[in-house]
Amino acid sequence: MLVEGVETGYGLVRITVRTAAGVSVVCPGCGQESMWEHSRYVRHVADEAIGGRPVVMDVSVRRLYCENPDCSKTTFVEQVPGLTVRYQRRTPALQKVIAAVATALAGRAGARLLLHLHQTLSWASMLTCLLRIPLPAVAVPTALGVDDFALRRGHRYATILIDAETRKRVEVLRDRRAETLTAWLRGRPGIEAVCRDGAAGYAQAVTDALPEVPQVADRWHLWHNLGEAVLKEVHAHAGCWAKCGPPSQARVREETTRERWHQVHTLLDQGVGLLECARRLQMALNTVKRYARVPEPAQLKKAPQYRPTLVEPYRDHLRRRREEDPAVSVRQLLKEIKDLGYRGSSNLLHRYINQGRVESDRPAVSPRRFKSLLCTAPDQLKDKDRELLTALTGSCLEMTALTGHIRTFADLLKPAADNGRRLHEWISRVREDDLPHLHAFTRGLERDHDAVANGLTLPFHNGGAEGINTKTKLIKRQMYGRAGFRLLRHRILLN
Repeated sequence: MLVEGVETGYGLVRITVRTAAGVSVVCPGCGQESMWEHSRYVRHVADEAIGGRPVVMDVSVRRLYCENPDCSKTTFVEQVPGLTVRYQRRTPALQKVIAAVATALAGRAGARLLLHLHQTLSWASMLTCLLRIPLPAVAVPTALGVDDFALRRGHRYATILIDAETRKRVEVLRDRRAETLTAWLRGRPGIEAVCRDGAAGYAQAVTDALPEVPQVADRWHLWHNLGEAVLKEVHAHAGCWAKCGPPSQARVREETTRERWHQVHTLLDQGVGLLECARRLQMALNTVKRYARVPEPAQLKKAPQYRPTLVEPYRDHLRRRREEDPAVSVRQLLKEIKDLGYRGSSNLLHRYINQGRVESDRPAVSPRRFKSLLCTAPDQLKDKDRELLTALTGSCLEMTALTGHIRTFADLLKPAADNGRRLHEWISRVREDDLPHLHAFTRGLERDHDAVANGLTLPFHNGGAEGINTKTKLIKRQMYGRAGFRLLRHRILLN
């Protein structure tokens, strides 16, 4: 390579170079070397910017004759390693930059970023460059992770397949039907374990295609499903643990609920069906079912749900002042807590006092907050939260038993060889207590017993697929939902 000149001007750097004569070049058709020159011509190749200016290289290259009479090519053009590529007007270094930007941002966003790199490409050219990038070849993994993600939430879904050990993307399937996954699995032997959630379609697909391969239920989904069951139990026993909180303001609603419960159960005791009960009482069928499932009306009581307010830090002061002087005015209390740093309004203080939150034994706790305390490791709780949890769980025997079951199941989430036996014992202990929503959770575990037992004993999990789904949401938002499945699949597999 001989540099003949460098010119700067009009915001551009132009470099003129020429390949040396008398150097043999390998023919791309037959591999035989040749130095028989046919002619020369100039190629204009764009390169990375220098000093904020785009670079164009005018490369004078040779066209040579192939000296092999049996070769299919009569003539060919020499390529300069690291500078020219056949049919390309960009250097490999610049093409690598464009490919990286296209992979990360795709169309218009990538084109806007390239302007700051002193390169100009249209959004269509960016997409063309992206789709020309070859997808990485990934070997069939030993442990396969399977999960679905929404193409259009509630309407269309696709399936992501990853290596559960390395978290590399393997494939993206167009839908989440069992037949599609079955067809993909049958052509790829070598899989020794499949990690999945509780979807019945995926379970059936793996069973049909690879009946001998163990299926592994994802531990995060097991813990999440347990949390949903715990929340329902907390709601069902709100009449017990919510007694120590502020008095409820919805007494009329509670009496109406109690009266409706008696009406529904009176008709059910007479042999009337659920649909006929709904017609006679002019209630929704789901409401009648909810009343019918509950053995006593106290379980329908809802705990008061109050949001944390600016008054909460001054609750102890308000309570002490109202005990010392029951006739103290709200105006006086407002003045006192403002001196202590209160920045809220007078209306907020009035509402806080009228709700009975000052005289309560403890601050109001929502069912979701209670569930969060139950599902948090005891050593991760603050002292005040630990005291609050002790008071709440001591409200009834069911809440005490529920606490023990949650902590025992949390220990099962650490994979161990004997967790299959411990799971069976845990289910038996749960069945001994009056916790119907937790019983429903255990029935789900038994329906998928083998996969659950493998999830608690084997080290594999599906967390990598969940992480990729989170990144897929970002990719979809970048493309504003306008991209087709082909482009979306390409970006998922490249990122």
